[in-house]
Amino acid sequence: MCTSHDHAQGEAAQAGAGRRSFLRATALLGAAATASVAVPAVAEAAPASDWRPDADSRRFTLAVMPDTQYLFDGPSIDKAPVEASLRYLLEHGRKENLVFLSHLGDLTQNGTQPEVAAISEAFRLLDRRGVGYSVLAGNHDVKSSTTDQRGATPYLDAFGPQRFAGRRTFGGASPDGYNTFHLFRAAGREWMVLALDWRLSEKGYAWAKDVLARHPKTPVILTTHELVVEDDSLSAYGQQLWDRLIEDHDQIFLTLNGHYWPAARATRKNAVGNDVHLHLTNYQNRYFGGAAMIRLYRFDLDRNVIDVETVSPWILGRAAKGLNELERQEIELSGDADRFTVDLDFADRFSGFDPVPARPARPASRMLIPGTVAYWRFEEPVDSASGTVRDLSGRGNDLKLVTVGGGKLGWSADHHRDQPGHGSLEFQGFKSPLRGAYLRTVDGAPLNSATFRSGYTIEAFYRLPADWDPSHNAWSSLVSRTGTGGAAGKTADDPDEPLATLSLSNDREPQWAMRPLNQQGIATNWGQETPLETWWHLAVVNDGEHTTMYVEGCPVVRNPKASSIGITSVGLPWLLGGYEYGDKIDQILYGRLGDVRIVERALPVTSFMNH
Repeated sequence: MCTSHDHAQGEAAQAGAGRRSFLRATALLGAAATASVAVPAVAEAAPASDWRPDADSRRFTLAVMPDTQYLFDGPSIDKAPVEASLRYLLEHGRKENLVFLSHLGDLTQNGTQPEVAAISEAFRLLDRRGVGYSVLAGNHDVKSSTTDQRGATPYLDAFGPQRFAGRRTFGGASPDGYNTFHLFRAAGREWMVLALDWRLSEKGYAWAKDVLARHPKTPVILTTHELVVEDDSLSAYGQQLWDRLIEDHDQIFLTLNGHYWPAARATRKNAVGNDVHLHLTNYQNRYFGGAAMIRLYRFDLDRNVIDVETVSPWILGRAAKGLNELERQEIELSGDADRFTVDLDFADRFSGFDPVPARPARPASRMLIPGTVAYWRFEEPVDSASGTVRDLSGRGNDLKLVTVGGGKLGWSADHHRDQPGHGSLEFQGFKSPLRGAYLRTVDGAPLNSATFRSGYTIEAFYRLPADWDPSHNAWSSLVSRTGTGGAAGKTADDPDEPLATLSLSNDREPQWAMRPLNQQGIATNWGQETPLETWWHLAVVNDGEHTTMYVEGCPVVRNPKASSIGITSVGLPWLLGGYEYGDKIDQILYGRLGDVRIVERALPVTSFMNH
């Protein structure tokens, strides 16, 4: 930092700093860590191939190191904090699935050859292991009044393109050498770090735009030294970067910069209306010049989040020997701008430049695996004249439409992303007064008398709307078997309950409640609450002895251990979207129902319809 404004910011207290500790990272580092742990000889000699992130895992980590300049200032050079951070990454890279490290500039205070040489030596810890990383020049590494056309500097001598040549993550550099791009694979796709100089020239902007144009489907993390100045604010140069590069390139979804302090965040809408997350991370104003703190960006594409944490391995490594007063304060200092979560639907955010192709519909014949006794799919509305839905298994378990209180059965092209048939029925049930429409197997359908002594698998896709109301819609069934326990001579529990029902509770928990052949009472499997406006796949699997419920292919916790053989029958129909109590229709589904399949054997998860 070289302006009075910068120093004024540095003297300001960190607003809203919480008392969050780095204990999690302390545990990761281990008790053996110290302030100046020597790199083991095996690490020094390890081949470049030693660093191999899991390129297919949907969880990976990007590490960020901001301004380290006060550690490399003339005669005051102390590379131990930087080396501690780099060793931390080497030690925990496999567990973190570390894919890349980005330094945000101001590696040094004055950009002199001795300063640059010292931090260059520290970074050889990563070079020896072949770890992918990027650096960029800050205003203290080069003459601040110059652009990327400044020519030779000690910085360029040490960290120019020649340093990265041959590294598998290195994509290339601008002709001047001050701007670079790096490519890594994670979560089964390519990602880019675009590392830009302190000040881009016209040639620099042209080069950056060309790199983006040559990688049109690659999501980009832009790193530079100056951009965000404080919460929700960009500096004058940061605004220029936004206007001339970031705003019109939808690929750039995250930017990282240092230079100013305290840490801050901003979010801007780009030209196509998508959010770009812009983060300022810099700790040089804190004890020991920030002690080479690193920020860990933990990407999780299953949870659609980036969990962010800031740690100082150097201070953590000293904890075992006892911390001084300032270190004790520092180890507790982690504010909302230092530890947070970014919610990001990756597929949706990247769809504008790299859309995920929709899974095509699969022919019904592919779903007719051995043992299929009924298969219904809804790729078109129910025929209004016949009111019939054909059983595609060929077993004759056709469905007939039943209306109550003038209700209707709608149709939608909406469907679960992994559903074989592309369409769903729209049930519009309402409890009081009862109205709606549902489907019922025809009289004499073989399914009506089936008892499934050797096992069964029942699958269904469903989605509940935003206005689903438990007072009117709870305890409706996706699939149910009519006939009561009392009629079957099974009077334990409530004898008026149907013989089997796959229902949704008032908390939208799926429940499979039924009377096995070998029990008087009702056996019940429970799933967890399933959120609204989301498609879900349910499966109930019985192997001839025990029943397991699966939500999205994952077994639920409340699966009974008691023996459960078959499903009791009194020869009456099955219902889709309807639930009977005491032999009378009592509730009708409010929501969408996709493909439904019943198989007379236990299926493995890999044979479910959503696979």
